[in-house]
Parts: sequence; structure tokens; C-alpha cells
Amino acid sequence: MNHFIRKGDFWAGLVLAALGCYIVREASGWIYLGEDGPGPGFFPMWYGIAMVVLSLLLVAGAVLKVDPAAEKNALKWSELRRALTCWAALAVCVALLNVLGFMIAFSLLGWFMIAVMFRQPQRIALSVSIGGAIGFYLLFSWGLDLSLPSGMFL
Repeated sequence: MNHFIRKGDFWAGLVLAALGCYIVREASGWIYLGEDGPGPGFFPMWYGIAMVVLSLLLVAGAVLKVDPAAEKNALKWSELRRALTCWAALAVCVALLNVLGFMIAFSLLGWFMIAVMFRQPQRIALSVSIGGAIGFYLLFSWGLDLSLPSGMFL
């Protein structure tokens, strides 16, 4: 009966639901719609709502799923290590944004993910990571008129 309590989906869903509730609570104190359209509370409110709904679906799936063979499946440490490595790479990218600037930090993150994590050839890793950084830069800088960190090189 309590087989779902040992599942990571159950606990991850509960934690994400709590985080979503916190986001909704905080966003409810911000302006939802302003004179010019959506205010600063608009996106976080919907993001938090979506997070709560999807995480509760994750919890429900863990509770309702009856699979005795799943109990025998042990945690795959190699998969956990890969996931944590991706999170660490993202954290390093965020830390380097103000130092190296968006273009370089995001390109390095893309290269790491493609070349190291997915073991793709260098020509693919470099072209996709540089092209992706340029695409995001154009979207945010020109399309949305937002300033991205330029770093010490620009």
C-alpha cells in the first residue's frame, strides 16, 4: 500500500507543489495586469499554477501506479550523476554570466551539454552552441529589447 512513498516522483511532486504554492502566494501580491498589459505578477502566477497542477499529477501518478516490478528497480546512479552534472553546469553558467557575458557563458553551456553530455562531434557542438547563443541574444536583445549581461569582454 505504501509502495509510492519510496518513489522519487512522489516526493519530488510534493516539493514542487509546495514551491508552486509559494510562487503563487508571492505573485498574488504583485500587479497582475497593468495599464500596458501583463504586470510583473502575470507570468509567475501562471507559472506557479502550472507547477502546482503538474506536480500534483506527478504525485497522483506515483500513488496510482501499481507496478511491483518497479520496487525492484534500484536507483541508477549514472543517470542521477548525469542529471546533477547538468544542474551544476547550469549553475556555473549562471555564475559566469556577469563575468564572461551571456554570449560566452551560454555558448559554453551549450557546448558542454552537446559535446560532453550527449557526446556529439565538435563541429555539431560548436555550431549549435554558438548559433543558439546568437539566436537567444537576438531574441532577447532585439526582439524583446532586454539587455543581457555583456561581461568583461564587451
